Amino acid sequence: MDLGIKGKRALVCASSKGLGLGCARALAEAGVDLVMNARGAEALEASAAAIREDFGVNVETVACDVTTPEGQAQVLEVAGQVDILVTNAGGPPPGLWSDWDREDFIKALDANMLTPIAFMKALLPGMMDRGWGRVVNITSQSVRAPIGVLGLSNSARAGLTGYVAGTSRQVAPKGVCINNILPGIHDTDRAESLDGGVSREQNISMEEARDRRQATIPARAYGTAEDFGAACAFLCSQQAKFIIGQNLLIDGGASNITI
Repeated sequence: MDLGIKGKRALVCASSKGLGLGCARALAEAGVDLVMNARGAEALEASAAAIREDFGVNVETVACDVTTPEGQAQVLEVAGQVDILVTNAGGPPPGLWSDWDREDFIKALDANMLTPIAFMKALLPGMMDRGWGRVVNITSQSVRAPIGVLGLSNSARAGLTGYVAGTSRQVAPKGVCINNILPGIHDTDRAESLDGGVSREQNISMEEARDRRQATIPARAYGTAEDFGAACAFLCSQQAKFIIGQNLLIDGGASNITI
């Protein structure tokens, strides 16, 4: 399918690896020029070089921490006017409700709620002026079905979801579509970290921890960054113009919910 976005320009945050990279590659395959961001310069440059070679699009990189005002300013200066924004940030560490203090919640809010909001506030006016724009926020399945040990993520990402629900309907008349993707477990560093925690806590091998988690997923597998990226690219397409303020759950059926 031709997504109708060849020649558009996208900012994709945290895109040196994992789900962010999957989104960047899918957009590049559709002919979108990229501004890619991540904290680690080496991995970022390697991923950008591979995208240039594979898809022949223009790719600019900005290595910085976008959870800080300085990092956000640096990325926005390079990005300039973009048509597509994909926000993404690694989730806070797991733990118990009794472990977390105010500072832990502030860090989670900065990374997983306030940073995406800052980028939207900066870039939405330009999209509205030009009459076209797409925003996809990568959040978590925990927005729909909270995960006890991920209370920091539950809280911050639910706040972002509420913000998007209201904002998306205000900007839609100007041709701008904002939606969220809610990933379940995908085969990324995040999954490896979570499986490692289970492995240590239960004194089992990493392989057994993964097998046990996969057994709880109706699809009996972890998702892939490639499939996730394809879903993101569709939400950024011309064909997605009637999808407003939605939360697309991509979790292999793991969340046992009706709606």
